Amino acid sequence: MSAATEMHDAFAQDHFALFGLPRRFALDLDALTEAWRRVQAAVHPDRFAAAGAAQQRIAMQWSSRINGAYSTLRDPLQRAAYLCALRGAQIDAERNTAMPAEFLAQQMEWRERLDDARGDPAALDALARAVHRARDAAFAQLAEQLDGPAPDAQGAAAQVRGLMFIERFHHDLAPLLAPPRSFQSAA
Repeated sequence: MSAATEMHDAFAQDHFALFGLPRRFALDLDALTEAWRRVQAAVHPDRFAAAGAAQQRIAMQWSSRINGAYSTLRDPLQRAAYLCALRGAQIDAERNTAMPAEFLAQQMEWRERLDDARGDPAALDALARAVHRARDAAFAQLAEQLDGPAPDAQGAAAQVRGLMFIERFHHDLAPLLAPPRSFQSAA
């Protein structure tokens, strides 16, 4: 096997294999960061500053590939979508917006509660807690669908699409929440 073929094969590895980690949704983020540092150190462009232009370009491509893989695996929603894709279940959120009626009703209720709660910190806080509970439950179900004894990639893909709605709602809600209090000394 030629060196070019070996490089291509290594470059084409999935993100988990790239870092030597198991293909699982439940991921040790400290182990991921440690693996990222190790792999990144081996190919960082600064190590090839005195090399030729081709080697510098390859190092830059590797560095970009490694950083992209790390970013994907570090974010639980992106990691779940990536695992679904690896298992043949594309998220396809732009075209597949079908959601169960109960989920859509919940989204409408949250939007109504948000409209009613504007300017009411206690109501906004209660809504934020409800959203966090729903988010936590959805992630728990997603972990079961991806890592459980009977993996369900299609169900996980639908769950990821639902979580995308929840994350979007949380993004809309977050600026309205009271900022955390800072206790600074008066010195």
